[in-house]
Amino acid sequence: MSSIKTDTIIRTAVLAISLINQIIVMCGLNPLPFADDEIYAFVSTLVTVAASIWSWWKNNSLTKTAQTADEVKDAIKSGTITTDDVEALVSGKE
Repeated sequence: MSSIKTDTIIRTAVLAISLINQIIVMCGLNPLPFADDEIYAFVSTLVTVAASIWSWWKNNSLTKTAQTADEVKDAIKSGTITTDDVEALVSGKE
């Protein structure tokens, strides 16, 4: 199994729950019966928009290639390797 980060899984789950909730609201059902319809629809839409922005604002590296690219990026930021090293590797020059 690939090593998908926990925060990526959490953001994706929150987005999925928000989208399912939004579909329920659009079908005319009210999963929270104590809320007024207009207030509930507004809050539900607000949560869906916030979850969507939060989920996909972050870098969601789901593939092994993307995870490797994140590791290279982190190595460059930490100074372990330089951009020149990466460019030489990509171009095949040693």
